[in-house]
Amino acid sequence: MALDGIFLHFLIEELEKTVVGSRVEKLHQTAKDELVLYLRSRSGAYKLLLSANANSPRLNLTGHAPENPKKPTMLCMLFRKHLQGAVITGLEQTGLDRCVKMIFDGTNEIGDRVRLFIYLEIMAKHSNIILTDGEGRIIDSVKRVDALQSSVRQVLPGLEYVLPPQQDKIDIRTEDIEDICNKILLNKNKKVSAAILSVVQGTSPLLCRELSHRCCSGDPGVEELNDLEKTGLKKSLEFLKNTLVNASIRPVMLKCEDGKPYEFCFIDVTQYGSLYSKKNYDSLSLLLDDFYYEKDRLDRTRQRAADLIRTLNSATVRIAKKLSARQAEFERCGDKEALRINAELINANLHRLEKGSYYYDLENYYDNNNILRIKADPALSPKENAQKYYKEYKKAKTAEQLLVELIDAGEQELQYLETVSDALSRTDTQLEISEIREELAQQGFIKSRSKNGEAKKNKPLPPLRYISSDGFTIYVGRNNVQNDKLSLKTARGGDLWLHTQKIPGSHVIISAENREIPDSTIEQAAVIAAYHSRARQSALVPVDYTPAKNLKKPNGAKPGKVIYHIYNTVIVNPDRELVERLSAE
Repeated sequence: MALDGIFLHFLIEELEKTVVGSRVEKLHQTAKDELVLYLRSRSGAYKLLLSANANSPRLNLTGHAPENPKKPTMLCMLFRKHLQGAVITGLEQTGLDRCVKMIFDGTNEIGDRVRLFIYLEIMAKHSNIILTDGEGRIIDSVKRVDALQSSVRQVLPGLEYVLPPQQDKIDIRTEDIEDICNKILLNKNKKVSAAILSVVQGTSPLLCRELSHRCCSGDPGVEELNDLEKTGLKKSLEFLKNTLVNASIRPVMLKCEDGKPYEFCFIDVTQYGSLYSKKNYDSLSLLLDDFYYEKDRLDRTRQRAADLIRTLNSATVRIAKKLSARQAEFERCGDKEALRINAELINANLHRLEKGSYYYDLENYYDNNNILRIKADPALSPKENAQKYYKEYKKAKTAEQLLVELIDAGEQELQYLETVSDALSRTDTQLEISEIREELAQQGFIKSRSKNGEAKKNKPLPPLRYISSDGFTIYVGRNNVQNDKLSLKTARGGDLWLHTQKIPGSHVIISAENREIPDSTIEQAAVIAAYHSRARQSALVPVDYTPAKNLKKPNGAKPGKVIYHIYNTVIVNPDRELVERLSAE
């Protein structure tokens, strides 16, 4: 990911036009290292996300503000005390370092005007959000750093804020390109991209590889450069400087074949050729919001539902092991006919067999009278050996019948756990997680928490709702219990039901309302069904659709399980932009 100092420079320029002059109406701490400022200005309302998450530190306007925890933390209350009602008067960056200074004008407890600062340090695992007073004294921070963690720079309440140590790099905006190029060429033992990274301030590995690719069509060692490539290096650096001076950016996101975001940059990225697809943006904030949306949502779900995820994983492993053992036992039962034949052949030859033999060589009239050697217990008589084989045959036959039922039940349980896991991976709120928790409790996988009244306090969530371009309402179940209710109770005779083919996902209903449903609405509903499934990041997803009246629920089936035999299938690609555009939430 390339949220480097230069990207941050352009981002600050973009945000200044929107957030400077805005008043902080609300402040939420949506995660231990994440704040959301709810801003209002004459031009409208905005949500500004500040993240010090080690994997996704950033600053951007967001349309996907995470759910606010029911109980604010002490740190959140402290930030609210100082910042609620304050006005953002400026954003500053030191050189091209990844540190943003946000300036606020507010009032203290007695009504006097005060100046406050937030420093957002974007430095991977050392990222931080630090609140200071007007004199630069630290009020508090998202991450406190004491002397045991760092002997160079402590971040603790009451201490004076000190900027992170500066790197000995060159600001390309103020230095001569020829001098910069000469310093890069001194790094003879490095590749061109690594040499640029060590010399030019505010660059990332991705940007440096891109500059190297543009001058050398690759990333050779510095000492391998010929005169033409050295001239190309100079032109690449001039291009970067002109981009900074003229703000001629072209925000782009690279995506893998499965649609997952891979990289982003403020200029076009050519080094990968056609390996990744590209999507251009008009806004750097929107680019960051889109890039990190799915990743952050999954991280939050892992944190909030860690116990459920562990329960699902352990239950899946346990059932899979038991199922594997039963399948192996079932395969052994396939030899039961050989036991019956052994018994019959011994009984047919009792007159010629004697006790004490270790085996019997008998003509097998089931196999053209070929000689079959049958193992025998010398301590038993021939008749007793025959009875022993009959007993083993009956035992294997009975076991086979039971194993068929047990294997089917195990497979059904695994399929059910897959649907629960899928629904959990798509949750956005704590209430959605609570409903899945209650569903698992009802199915006996975990202990119910309803003793404390948790289940009674919360009203059931309604299904997700979308409006197609033709004006039809489309409903989507959030979990298996809601899927059952939506498909078997809410849906009416003319309504259409959709679900990804043989892939865990939500039940989707198109409400017909006594109208004929056009193909365009069916296709949009299929895209929504594919998006709300395990195939969200895939392409060419098959989605079945059938009138809701064709659905049947097998006796004793788990929640969310229905069967249907008459259906059509449409192939679609999940499209988050379309889904968000059609959302009626």
